[in-house]
Amino acid sequence: MKRGLVLMLLLALALPARAELWGFVDAQGVAHFASSQIDPRYSPVLGRAGTQRVPGKVDAGTALLTWLDIAPEVKAVQPWVREAAEKTGVDAELLKAVIAVESGYQKGAVSPRGALGLMQITPETASRYASRAEAARLIEPRINIHTGARMLADLMRRFGRIDAALAAWNAGEGAVRRAGNRVPDIDETQAHVHLVLELYWALLQQSQPARAQRLTLHP
Repeated sequence: MKRGLVLMLLLALALPARAELWGFVDAQGVAHFASSQIDPRYSPVLGRAGTQRVPGKVDAGTALLTWLDIAPEVKAVQPWVREAAEKTGVDAELLKAVIAVESGYQKGAVSPRGALGLMQITPETASRYASRAEAARLIEPRINIHTGARMLADLMRRFGRIDAALAAWNAGEGAVRRAGNRVPDIDETQAHVHLVLELYWALLQQSQPARAQRLTLHP
C-alpha cells in the first residue's frame, strides 16, 4: 500500500462521519446493502447505527468483513480485483469497498441510470476508460472491474484525494470542481463517500493490522 494513499485516506477520514451502512444476508447467502433501513430485514452494519450486525451472521463487529471473506461471489472476482489493483496502483481494499457499496457484489446489477455490473459503470465511463470491444462486454466482471479501477486511478490523479475521487465517481467531476476539489454538499454523495471510506478503512485494518494501527493524522 502506498504511503501517499494512506495519507489521503486519513485526510478524508477527518471529515465528520455521517453515513451508515445497513445490510442483511438472504436465504441464498446473498448480502444486500443500503445507506438506510429500507425495510425491517436491514440492520446496521457500519457507521453510527448502534450494534453492528448483519442478520444471519455471527460476530456482530466483523459480520460484513466475514461475509466479504467467505462469500463465493466475492471470492470469484478477487483475482480480477488484485489484477486491476496491480495494473492501476489503486488498493485492492479500496476496489473491494467500492464494489460492496455499489453493487453488493451482484455482477448482473443494472441501475435505473443504466450503470452496469459490479462497479456500476456507465456507458459514458466505458467510452473513456475501456476499449470499444471492452465496452461491448462491460457487464463481464473482469472488464467491469478493470474499467472501474482505471477510472478511479484517473480521478485520484486528477483530484489528489481519495474522498474527492469518490465524490467525482458519484456526482461527476464538475460537481467536485465547483466545490473546490472537495466533496460537494450533496447528501447522496457524502453518504457514498463515507460508506466507501469506512469500509475501506475496516478492510485495511483487517488485511494490514500492524501497519494500520500505527497510522496517525498530522495537522
